[in-house]
Amino acid sequence: MVSGMIVYGLINSSMFILMAIGFSLTFGISGIANFAYGAFYVAGAYACWQMLYSLGLPYPLAVAVAVIATGILGALFYRFVLFRVRGNALSEVIVTFGLGIGMLEIFRSMGLTGHSFKLPKFSDETLEILGVYVDYQRLIILGLALALLLCLWFFTHHTKLGLAFRGIAQDEHTALSFGIDSETTAMMSMGIGSALAAFAAIAIMPLTLIKVEEGTHVLILVLAVGIVGGIESTLGIIVASLIFGFSQIIVATYLTPHYTMIVMLVAIILILAIMPSGLFGKFKELEERV
Repeated sequence: MVSGMIVYGLINSSMFILMAIGFSLTFGISGIANFAYGAFYVAGAYACWQMLYSLGLPYPLAVAVAVIATGILGALFYRFVLFRVRGNALSEVIVTFGLGIGMLEIFRSMGLTGHSFKLPKFSDETLEILGVYVDYQRLIILGLALALLLCLWFFTHHTKLGLAFRGIAQDEHTALSFGIDSETTAMMSMGIGSALAAFAAIAIMPLTLIKVEEGTHVLILVLAVGIVGGIESTLGIIVASLIFGFSQIIVATYLTPHYTMIVMLVAIILILAIMPSGLFGKFKELEERV
């Protein structure tokens, strides 16, 4: 039982990392909390399904096209909508939340309901690890999460665009003095964040159905991870994902799966009460309240 909790706890945590890393990247660079993130998540999976079954593209090509198309959609949304309200936190939340609801309802009107929409697994084989049988799809998710973290570290430390991202995230005004265009960088962060949402969906959705409701569900999970770990901190996202990943498995094993969401909500309340910026949040807490 313990070995099973360890294996599936790591896999569950990797799912949280995949889901939350794109949201964290966009917020950390542009300061925008993308409440349409869940809609982009569903859009990526649905686009891949359409490429596979409507256009007949090979699976790898369908994945690439869906991820790139979702990223471009996110970048265009920033360029033509968010660009005009950036800096006004309330307007950003309203606009992104409204877009997310609108996208999900469009998908619903297009017939994205029922049990017909499901992405095929990358592999149907299983493997025994520590006496626990695990299907390859879950192991692939674990591998993709680790690979994505390594790629993001290399990107932000050894590429020109990645260094520009770090510069804007650390001090936008200083970055501007070095010729870094903050608006272009923010637009690209929105595009990459949306593409990562699609990437996560295509990796995880073969384990479930593509449903409109997944958009809201994923957004809640991503916000929970971000609040606990520190929404702009990659290390915080990893730690919070491990906390939630293992706690869900432990609660489901010893109590009942119905309590998993309650555990997450309790963790959010406690962190907000003790550390409003999250475990690894970098934003300064208010010293005075009027």
